[in-house]
Amino acid sequence: MIANVQLTRRPPRSQRTTLAFAAAALCACSGDPSTSEAGGGMAGKVWFEDVTDESGLSFEHIAYYEQKYLMPECIGAGVALIDFDNDGDLDVYCLQSGDPSAAGGASSANRLYRNDGSGRFVDVTEASGAGHQGNGRGAAVGDYDQDGDLDLYITNLGPNALLQNNGDGTFSNVTAKANVGHPGWGASAAFFDADQDGDLDLFVANYVEWSPGAELPCTGAGGGLDYCNPTNFDAPAQDVLYRNEGDGTFSDHSGAAGLSSAFGNGLGVVVDDFDGDGWQDVYVANDGTANQLWINGRDGTFLDRSLLSGCAVNMNGAVEAGMGVAVLDLENDGDPDLLMTHLRAESNTLYVNRRGVFRDRTLNAGLHATSLNYTGFGLGVADFDQDGNLDLYVGNGRVARWTMSFDPKKPYAEPNQLFRGTGSGQFKEVEPQGGVREAYIGSTRGLALGDLDGDGDIDIVLSENGERMRVLRNVGAQGNWIGFRVVTPEGQPLQDVIGARLRVDFGDEVRWRTLTGAYGFCSANQIHAHVGLGDATAIDAVTIHWPDGGEPEAFGPFAADSTHVLVRGQGDAQAPRAQK
Repeated sequence: MIANVQLTRRPPRSQRTTLAFAAAALCACSGDPSTSEAGGGMAGKVWFEDVTDESGLSFEHIAYYEQKYLMPECIGAGVALIDFDNDGDLDVYCLQSGDPSAAGGASSANRLYRNDGSGRFVDVTEASGAGHQGNGRGAAVGDYDQDGDLDLYITNLGPNALLQNNGDGTFSNVTAKANVGHPGWGASAAFFDADQDGDLDLFVANYVEWSPGAELPCTGAGGGLDYCNPTNFDAPAQDVLYRNEGDGTFSDHSGAAGLSSAFGNGLGVVVDDFDGDGWQDVYVANDGTANQLWINGRDGTFLDRSLLSGCAVNMNGAVEAGMGVAVLDLENDGDPDLLMTHLRAESNTLYVNRRGVFRDRTLNAGLHATSLNYTGFGLGVADFDQDGNLDLYVGNGRVARWTMSFDPKKPYAEPNQLFRGTGSGQFKEVEPQGGVREAYIGSTRGLALGDLDGDGDIDIVLSENGERMRVLRNVGAQGNWIGFRVVTPEGQPLQDVIGARLRVDFGDEVRWRTLTGAYGFCSANQIHAHVGLGDATAIDAVTIHWPDGGEPEAFGPFAADSTHVLVRGQGDAQAPRAQK
C-alpha cells in the first residue's frame, strides 16, 4: 500500500446501473427492434442518450457560406476536451471553420464552453479570451509551459495558434513568441516528450499544400460538381516537429529530425512507444498516401519505419484514405496496436503489433464488411460498458455523393457506428446503430471522449460538419471501473504526465493504457486513464512506465469505482513485469 495517494470519489455503481436499466426499459417500451447476433447478444440495449439540448452546448459548425466544392468544405473540424479552469471537470473547446476562400478565415470565432460540474455547459468565450478566429481544423491540449494549467494549440487552414492558459480563467495568444504559427493546412496535433527532457514538444500533421487557385473541377456520382480526392492535387505536405526550448518558445526541428524524408496527406496522429524501447514514437494516418511510423532515434532524429514494420499499407499492399487513428492494446500484451478510419469502399483497418511488427488483422477482428458502406472520420476507443473489453465508436460522414443515400436532404450524411469488444480480439456492431435509440444521420468529423458528468463512465462529444455539435451521455455502463490521473512529483506544478504507460493488474487480468489525449480525428480527449473492470471490485496494482525513461513505479491495491491520483515519486520502485 502506498501512502499519500490522493483519491477522488465518484457516485456508486448502483446509481449508474439504475440509469442503464431505466434506459433499456424505455427502449423496450417504445417498440425498438432487438439487436441481431451482430449486436453481440446485447438485444435492444441503449448505450448513449443524446443530451445535446439539455447540455447547453449550442455550438454550430460552419463549413461554408456558399458551397463552392472547395476541398476544405468537406473535411470539417475536431473538438477538444480541456479542464481549463482546474476545477476537476471537462470543458469543451469548439473549432469553427467558415469560408475556405475568405481572407482571414472564419467570420466567427472558436467557442469555449465551461462545464458546471454536472455536464451542463455555459459559453465563456468572451470572458476567457479563447475565441481565436481562423479557419479552425484541430486542437491539442497540454501544459507546454509547465505551470500547472492546460494550454491549447489550434491547427488551421492557415496559420496555427497557441493559446497560453494564464491560470485565472483566461488565455493569451502567444503564437508569435512561441514560434509555432505554421501557415499550412494543419490537421491533428499532439503534445509529447520527444527527447526525454521533461517538457512537452509538439507534432503537427499537415494535410495538403492547398490554395483556392489549386482547386480542380471534379464530378460526383450521378454527375455534377463534387469534392476532389486529395491525390488530385498531387501536393502532399511535410509534417512539423516543434522542440520545446523550456523558456516558452519552440524551435522547428522538422528538418533535423528527418521529417523531410517522407511527405503525406496527414490527417490523424497518435503517439506511443511502438517498438518498446522506452521512447515515444509518432504514427501519422495519411489520406490516399502511405502512412508513416516515425520511430524515435533517441538522438533527436526520427526514421519512418512504416513499410518495414507493416503499417504503411493494408494487407493487399494498397494505400488507404486514413482519417482518424487511435491506439489500443487489443491483446493486453503491452504492445500498442493501431486502428484507423477510412473512405467508403475501404474498410476501417486494424494493425496488431507484435514487438514492433504489425499485421493487418481487420478481417479477423470483424471490422471489414461492417465499414465498407461508410466514410469514417472520428474514432474513439474506450470500455464504454465497463465489462473489461475495449469498444469502438466511429463517426461517419461522406466526402463525395453516392447513389445510395441515407437522407435525400443530406447527401453527405451517414449514421455513426458502435462496436462492442468481445474479449477475443473481435468486435461486434451494436444495434440500435450507434448505440442510441434512434440513429442520427449526420456528417461527424471529430469526436472526443471523456467523463463529462462526473459519474465515472465515458461520454462522447461529436463535431458535425456544417451542423450543431452533439453530446452523447453514457447510460449503458454496468460494470465496475477504475480511473487514474498520473501527475508530477509533489512540490512541482500539478501536471498530467502525458505519455505515461500504465499496466493495471487485477486477478489474472492485465490491462494497458497510455496517457494521451491526442487521438481520433483533429481532436483532444480526456487525458486520464479509464479501465473497465467488469465484476472485479478492486485492482491489485498499477505500474507506471515513465515517458522520460525513469524507473517504473507500482501503486496499489485500489478499490474500484474511483479515480485515483498517482503522484510520481510516491510509488514503489519496481522492475517492469513480464508482458502477458
